[in-house]
Amino acid sequence: MRMHISLNVRDVPVSVAFYLKVFGVPPQKQTVNYAKFDVCVPALNFSLVSSSKHVSSVNHLGIEVESMKQLAGWKQRLEEHGLLQAVEENVACCFARQDKLWFTDPDGNPWEIFVVHEQLKVTGPLRTTGCCESRDNALSSSTTCTSRRQSGTVSSTEASA
Repeated sequence: MRMHISLNVRDVPVSVAFYLKVFGVPPQKQTVNYAKFDVCVPALNFSLVSSSKHVSSVNHLGIEVESMKQLAGWKQRLEEHGLLQAVEENVACCFARQDKLWFTDPDGNPWEIFVVHEQLKVTGPLRTTGCCESRDNALSSSTTCTSRRQSGTVSSTEASA
């Protein structure tokens, strides 16, 4: 099984260049208005479709890895290409303790690569976890993902403040 994600983007060639750096593989198919990546790790059928009106907008996209070694490999690739925007270490987010890497694609879609260390008890609403919220409902405090990603490395103390 593999996931399929199709994003509407402003400029397919610009997005292809970006995602080539992220995934480390060229698209299997590409035209001026379309590109399709067959990514093995993670198992993903990923396509980009040209749109002059609406680009895809999501809270964020993510890839969960199984180990710190895998996370370190992603970190190295993102750093080599100048894409890594923030590192979160040992943060409590979405009712789990995690380490995360953040980057943003050319159309403003945030991505996280993360490893979960432990599941935490589900208590209260998501906004009290120091975690990601809907862009429409984001708090102005430092506990939203957007604020934390702009500041670089974050510890669990900052994330749960």
